[in-house]
Amino acid sequence: MPLFIGFVQGGIPLGVTFSFLITSPLVNEVAVAMFLGMFGIKATLIYVVSGILLGTVGGWLLSKFKLEPLLSDWVKLKQAEYEVEKRTFSQRLPEISRGAWDIVKGVLLYVVVGIAIGAAMHGYVPENFFNQYLGGGEWWTVPLAVLVAVPMYANAAGIVPVIQVFVAKGVPLGTAIAFMMATVGLSIPRSYFA
Repeated sequence: MPLFIGFVQGGIPLGVTFSFLITSPLVNEVAVAMFLGMFGIKATLIYVVSGILLGTVGGWLLSKFKLEPLLSDWVKLKQAEYEVEKRTFSQRLPEISRGAWDIVKGVLLYVVVGIAIGAAMHGYVPENFFNQYLGGGEWWTVPLAVLVAVPMYANAAGIVPVIQVFVAKGVPLGTAIAFMMATVGLSIPRSYFA
């Protein structure tokens, strides 16, 4: 998220910034390596191409909505406000620390709520739920997988082993990939970082 904020503050168009925000958690080297080892080259290519397409199309679509006026005031910093500074890192450290703490304060509630929802689902959703409702290959399994994944929060590397278990228990690979991408890219806690 600091990179996202830096992109916006540096004047990079919001559509390009959203493309980065969508693609970067989905397609990272650790997840790709794990995916390759667990599912092979064909499934990995499908996953990588899908992630890049989602980021590209999502960024383009979001740019059409002209969302710049909806950004928080603390994210909006005009490019002209930057000035060349000759301060050392240690001189800038207090300012950097305050900025980091402001970001943490702004997102902490959403992260805690997202973790609580994920924990509640983990504790109260029956063990065979995912296989029972996502394993049939029906038309509604992919949308259901996405809806179930949205309140969860995980990074791509952390969710790949879960996807392997889903596939081993009979959940179709496409449904499992949709679940993974929704967990990583559409999760409510991750969305509120922006």
